[in-house]
Amino acid sequence: MLEGKHVVFLGGDARQLEVIKSCIQMDARVSLIGYDNLQSPLSGATLKELSADVLRQADVLVLPIIGTDEYGMVNSVFTSKTLVLTEEHVAALPKHCLMFAGMATQYLKNLCQKYQIALFELMERDDVAIYNSIPTVEGALMMAIQNTDITIHGSECIVLGLGRCGMSLARTLHAIGARVKVGVRGSAYKARVFEMGMESFDIEDLAQYVRNADLIFNTIPALIITSTVLAQVPHDVVILDLASKPGGVDYTFAEKRGIKAILAPSLPGIVAPKTAGRILARTITQLMTTELQKEGAV
Repeated sequence: MLEGKHVVFLGGDARQLEVIKSCIQMDARVSLIGYDNLQSPLSGATLKELSADVLRQADVLVLPIIGTDEYGMVNSVFTSKTLVLTEEHVAALPKHCLMFAGMATQYLKNLCQKYQIALFELMERDDVAIYNSIPTVEGALMMAIQNTDITIHGSECIVLGLGRCGMSLARTLHAIGARVKVGVRGSAYKARVFEMGMESFDIEDLAQYVRNADLIFNTIPALIITSTVLAQVPHDVVILDLASKPGGVDYTFAEKRGIKAILAPSLPGIVAPKTAGRILARTITQLMTTELQKEGAV
């Protein structure tokens, strides 16, 4: 339980609501910053303004999935106010404070290191990423259906990357009857694709494999679908880029060619925010309890 512990939420989206509810149920004292436009107030939580005084009392600070940008800007869908986590704010946090974010920019990592604040990047954890792959795949299928005039069954699908999301996506597309080819690097990944009953190819040879593609799904957060690759794709291909911003597609060239390329990061928060929030809530509250127990704080 988190009785008497002060958990501060700074920014976020609908996923954060499930984490807030879990903390309230565990008897934490909950403060919300950047939630002034919340339609249904959460009983047991208090609205606050961003200040060093509030953060000075925090045992836990929970940031959005994209913690901050490189200038400290924090996104919140529940306020029109600008939220910026400054060095002064991080310096005010107690040394025992735990900070949670989905992903951390170098700006945030540097500040936490400088002031010795424990930072937990949730999306770096295998369990969170694997659980998150479920709503990501469902969202990718939804977008594929909305943006094509063919069935996925029988279509030629290219999946780039066989990480935690790419594996779930390739397996699902294969299960519903798509002809799936997976672009990977390394013999171990090729072996896994073979074991899954699909065809693999080297990412470096991508341009040779896209000529008959109906759908291309990218999960690699690097420029993979270059102008050279885009010059080879059919004009009616649909590219769904599931990688974090800025994605892995040369969008300028795609637009020039009239190719439909859609950047769709953070699909769990769009298509299934309650499920995605519960995944985060379970992980964050477990980590909070474990880490605070280590320090003798619970």
